[in-house]
Amino acid sequence: MSQALRDKLSEYRSGIGYDIHRLVEGRKLVLGGVTIPFEKGLMGHSDADVLLHAIADAVLGAAGQGDIGELFPDTDKKYKGVSSLVLLKRVCEVAQSAGFRIANVDCVLLAEDPKITPYKDEMRKNIAGALDVSQGQVNVKATTNEGLGFVGRQEGLAAYASVLLRSREH
Repeated sequence: MSQALRDKLSEYRSGIGYDIHRLVEGRKLVLGGVTIPFEKGLMGHSDADVLLHAIADAVLGAAGQGDIGELFPDTDKKYKGVSSLVLLKRVCEVAQSAGFRIANVDCVLLAEDPKITPYKDEMRKNIAGALDVSQGQVNVKATTNEGLGFVGRQEGLAAYASVLLRSREH
């Protein structure tokens, strides 16, 4: 492989993220930084925004900076009930400090219910704002689990995210 090709490839880093949270009574449902009217919310130390947590882990992974459990441990009281948008902004700062900027984000929410199509634009706006990118650099999708497994039984929600970072040097 030529040095020019090695340099070009080192310009980009990719990361994947995954998160899952149980649905429970008595909590607000927050997805992509949007509070969605629903009879249950997600259990967690912060607001338990499963979509933003998956994105945060993808960013941290691509930057080689660990994971959100290390950065924001659930044993730290200052993160109790915190908005995951605040956490995602901090993750973006960590990636920037490591010399990277967000090139794009693609994520998928696994949920039988609620339907998120009416909220996707607002989610994209929130994610783009937290990561300091344009909405065109963020894609949010959703799918059901066709009634199968934890998500299919409506016991919880899960999310996957893929992130591409670009070196700020290029």
